[in-house]
This record gives sequence, structure tokens and C-alpha cells, in this order.
Amino acid sequence: MDASTDDAGQGGGADATVADAIVARLGEWGVDRILGYSGDGINGVLLALRRSPDAPEFVQARHEENAAFMAVAHAKYTGRVGVVAATQGPGAIHLLNGLYDAKLDGAPVVAIVGQQVSTVLGTEYQQEVDLLRLFADVAAQYATMVVSAEQVPAAIDQAVRTALATRSPTVVIVPHDVQDEPSAEPSGEHGHVTSAVGYRPPRVLPDAVAVERAAGVLAAAERPVMLLGQGARHGVDDAIALAERLGAAVVTSLLGKPLVDESLPFAAGTMGHLGTTASARVMAECDTLLIVGSSDPWTEFYPEPGQARAVQIDIDGRAVGRRYPVEIGIVGDAKETLRQLAVRLPQVRTDGWRERVVEHVREWRRIADERADTSGDAINPEFAVRALNGHLPDDAMVALDVGSVVYWYARQLRLPQNADAHLCSTLASMGCGVPYGLAAKLAFPGRAAVVLAGDGGMQMTGIAELITVADRWRSWEDPTFVVLVLDNGDLAEVSWEQREVEGEVRFAVTQELPAFPYARYAELLGLHGEVVDSRDDVDGAWERAFAAGRPAVIQLVSDRDTPLLPPLPQGRDARETMAGALRAEGGAPLARFEEYVRIEGKYPAGA
Repeated sequence: MDASTDDAGQGGGADATVADAIVARLGEWGVDRILGYSGDGINGVLLALRRSPDAPEFVQARHEENAAFMAVAHAKYTGRVGVVAATQGPGAIHLLNGLYDAKLDGAPVVAIVGQQVSTVLGTEYQQEVDLLRLFADVAAQYATMVVSAEQVPAAIDQAVRTALATRSPTVVIVPHDVQDEPSAEPSGEHGHVTSAVGYRPPRVLPDAVAVERAAGVLAAAERPVMLLGQGARHGVDDAIALAERLGAAVVTSLLGKPLVDESLPFAAGTMGHLGTTASARVMAECDTLLIVGSSDPWTEFYPEPGQARAVQIDIDGRAVGRRYPVEIGIVGDAKETLRQLAVRLPQVRTDGWRERVVEHVREWRRIADERADTSGDAINPEFAVRALNGHLPDDAMVALDVGSVVYWYARQLRLPQNADAHLCSTLASMGCGVPYGLAAKLAFPGRAAVVLAGDGGMQMTGIAELITVADRWRSWEDPTFVVLVLDNGDLAEVSWEQREVEGEVRFAVTQELPAFPYARYAELLGLHGEVVDSRDDVDGAWERAFAAGRPAVIQLVSDRDTPLLPPLPQGRDARETMAGALRAEGGAPLARFEEYVRIEGKYPAGA
């Protein structure tokens, strides 16, 4: 981002307030949208938005947590800073979940937060919370309280610049009375800071010696694997070209999944507990691992420590060696580094390995297809997500809630090359789905948006934010906004975790969800809604939703007993624990588990 200052953008004028100066400065930074919710503590800033003809658009969410998720999603889908505004006390507290999402997934977000009037601070006044202490961890890179008009330009500049430079959330707190004070420019005298708008990311070039050493490690590889994360976004073509040169398998983190064309015969898919058998197998067999822009936390699905020589490329030196003992760590831009590696590498002859990788991938696709075609008491959710492949527009924006639906996305959805997908990944907070989809649609109103959610996430936040969808969709260039709700009446991922992690049968009183008419509720809001309770209707439901000419909610009666199996060999112990609980529980969950295991056993990839 780059911007220039001018006098009008300083919130100048005889009657301008500190709040006007804040709004003007955000505008200079190119901020075009503020997500949030009103309250007396932030009223000064909101009224300044009304006064300014060039102010960013204000989008009211149904809850501050959702507004924060929307700001994070805005940053993820656009690559620009997301801005959220909230009042003091409870409003500020509600922001924390979204801000931690930004911190853990590396998204630039700025929160503008109101505070009680400065004369009462420290007196345990109504809605008084020590906000600097509250935000000290989540906004560790930058959090400040504005106490004077002259402080505004530097505070906003530092917040935005730090958010962009560190890919993290920052917070600017403004007491109510300070918002209404007359604006004033820093004079340049001692104790006044004159700041400037503008940020360009650095070009981080790798160390040549490290690149040379890394090339030597990769050249000696016999069974190489490349793990790509979201940090490889701008170097994906170079990464795939290098994988071709090395004969390497390509595995992605969950955040890296949208970057790779999974139709490639050596693309082994997503790694980890929710990943593919192909990714697990190539990780278990590899002798050389190249990690590019990933800090995926599923460490048990990496090669065994000492099994593989490892090279890691990351623009953030703090990430190098964080998940796996690397031999060569390179701090540098992914694209630049991959290109320098490529010119130093000979064509590596790993034909036998490449053939084995292709066989692993081919067998995984057969496993995925057969599992999706199995049936239980209700519709297999894997089948429903796989069916989306035939309907997803080329430039669609996919938003995911957290839960079992992420497994089916990781294993069954093939994203078109121009599509994008995001979720609250590292924090893994339920309720992010519809807010994420809304933010994507607000940023790109001409593109289709699809939300994949479970009934748990929908009941947390999605039902409320459908009101926002209903309020805004008529202004969108393309009204396509499709929400799939996997309605199984269960917190399915946690139910399977109880079996796997605790070795216990499902604890029904903690897992069952009350019934809710999602499709009917959508119709009450003027949206398209339908209930799907037969697999024969799934394709037609997707087709009707995309052709509805308005946002649509598909309430899919799905099978809660579809098992969330970790792939082998890394998931063997977890599966044994799960199997013990299922044998005690019996019934459909055990039968479905055994069926999935049987399908996988048909395709051992020559093992």
C-alpha cells in the first residue's frame, strides 16, 4: 500500500474534531470500509463518518465479534488492511476472538476502539475496562491510547503501518471526550511527532550462501516433498516449476490449499489430521522436505524428526525451524528464493519416486470417491461438498466455518484456479463462516460467494448475520451468495474428538443441537431456502441456489456418523483410541468407521 498526504486529509477545518482527523487519516491510507457496531464510546468517530463526504463505508454487523471476523476476512481476501470499530467495555471485549484470528493467521487488522471519558478512568466507572491491558497480548505489536489531538496522525499511521508490516492486529483506543476535542496538527516542536502515510513491503532477498547450500540438499534428494503454505501465495508458479524439476510431491497446509491446482498428478492435497491419505503417505516416506511459507501446526504429520533433511523458506525468520528441525533455513521472499534455487538446481532424477507419488494421489482420489458414495441414515456430507465441484464458478470466493465441514472441504473440494478460500484456521473459532463470506462479498460484489458451515457455527453467528445479508444483497452486482448448512443436529467434530482424544463415547447432552429451520428462516428474510434430505436432490439444490438471483440457504440433512478419520500412518494411534470408544458405543458410528477403514484398506499404494 502506498498513499500520499494532503491538507484536506488531515481532518482540518475550524470545526474539525479528533474523530474527523481519525476518519480522514484512515481515508488517506486507502481504507474504504469499516466494519463495526455503534455505542456511545465510539459515537464521535461514527458521527465523523457521517460528516465526511469521502469517509469509508460503515458496515454494521450484528455483533462486534462478527465485525472483527469480517475485518480479518477483508484483509485475507483483499490483501489490504481490515478496519473494525467498537465501543468501550463489552464492545471492545467482543473484538478479541476476531483479533486473535488475525494474530494467529497473520492478517493485518486495525481496531479503533472507544473508551470512557478520560476524567473517570481508574474509578471503576460503568463499562470501564483497562483496554491497554485487555489488548496487550493480541495487539502486542502495537496498541496505544490517544490522549491528545496532536497524537492522531502518528497513532493511526503507526497502527496501519505496523499491521501491514507485521501482518497482525493493532489497536487505537480513543476516550469519548478526546474524540470530540478540536483537531490539531503536531507542531514539530519537541514532544510532537510528525508522521507520514505510506507503506511498501520490503523485498527480502535470501542469503546466497544459504541458497547454495539448500540447492545441494535438494539435489541429493531421492524422495522429495514440498509443503506449501499461505506464504507461498506469490510464488506458487515458481514452486510448482521447482517441484517438477525435483520430481517432488506437493503437499499443502490448510491455508495453502487454495494456491495449488489439485488436479496435478503430483498434488497430494492437504496435510494434517484433516488431510488426505496421499499427503500422509508421502510425508511418511520422504527423505527431503522443502517447506515454503508454512507454519502448519500438525507436527505429528511431518516426517519423523531425523527422517528427512529439511529446507525452509519464510519471509519471517521467527517461523524458520518452528515446526520441524530444518537443516537449512532461508529468510527471504518465496518467489525470489525459489527462482534463485531453480537456477542452482540440476534436473533431479527421481522417476521412481514420482511414480509412487502419482500412485498415492491416484489411490487417494479413489478412496475419497468411494467414501463420498457411502450412505448412512442421512446424506453423506462428503458427497454434498464433492457435488459442489460441478457448480462452483471459476472466480468464486469460498468461506468456511470451523468444524467437520473443514474436513470435507480439505478432502473433497477442488477449487478452480481463480477461486479463493479462507477460514479462521489457526485459532479455529466456530462462527466465522457467514461473516467471512459477507466480507468477501462486500469487497468483491461482482463475484459469487459460497459459505460452507455446520449447524453449530450457524447457530453461533450465522443466523444473525443472514440478517445483514438480507439487508445488503440488493446492492451487489452479482447477488450469488450460497450458504450450505450441514444440519446433523450435532457438534460433529467434537463428538469425534471425544472418541479419538478421550477414548470416550459421545456425550450426547454436550453434543446435541436444537433443531432450527434454516431454510425457512432464509425465506422469511426474503432469501431462497430449501431443505435437502435426499442425495438425489443435492446436485439440483446446488444448481437452483446458484441460479436463484438472490442469496440462498441450503439446509442439508447430513449424516453425523460420517467419521473424521486421521490418515495413516500418522493417525494410527488416534484411530485405535477412536475404535475402542466406538466399540463401546456401537451402532451406526462404529459401522461407518469400519466401512471407511475398509475402503482405505483396498488401496495400500503398494505397501
